[in-house]
Amino acid sequence: MARPRTFDEERALDAAMRAFWANGYEATSTQDLCEATGLGRSSIYNTFSSKHALFQRALARYIDTMTATQLAILEDAGRPPMERLRAVFARIVDSEFECREDEHSIGCLTVNTTVELAGRDPESAELLARDLAVRLAAISAVIRAGQSGGDITSTRDAGDLARFLNAVIGGMRISAQGGADRATLTAIAETALDSLLH
Repeated sequence: MARPRTFDEERALDAAMRAFWANGYEATSTQDLCEATGLGRSSIYNTFSSKHALFQRALARYIDTMTATQLAILEDAGRPPMERLRAVFARIVDSEFECREDEHSIGCLTVNTTVELAGRDPESAELLARDLAVRLAAISAVIRAGQSGGDITSTRDAGDLARFLNAVIGGMRISAQGGADRATLTAIAETALDSLLH
């Protein structure tokens, strides 16, 4: 009879997610994962089967959590479209100062993974592509609503504007990793949002 697991799998997954988020996939060793989760190697492999499988689950968990937070803001129809977009950017800026090591942000796991793995890890690339499609659709819908109601005056295609805002967000994440302060990130966000009004 199999022995029951004596650890909290969800807590271990969160700890592994944080390790991958801070260090990247390649730089996170099995020993790092053991230290982060408090589990032995055999427990990690018996539960998650491989480092790569654990990473996939950690990335999916991160995406579910972060995207849900952004979607809740974007889909809040009780707020004007520009207010929703401003709130998303404010959330991005805040998040960069919640997860820091050595005075630098650890960035965004999806951005970090895109840079590190998307070109050579098909499973990660698929997760990232699905997440991107969901976020772009939500941002595009808000922009279209703003254009229809006059809240957003840019006449550019909503999909193009959504891709632009998403690229700015990625750039902000990387800038924060490089040490950009809150004022700098806020100025970048305001510049991007101003582009919707011209």
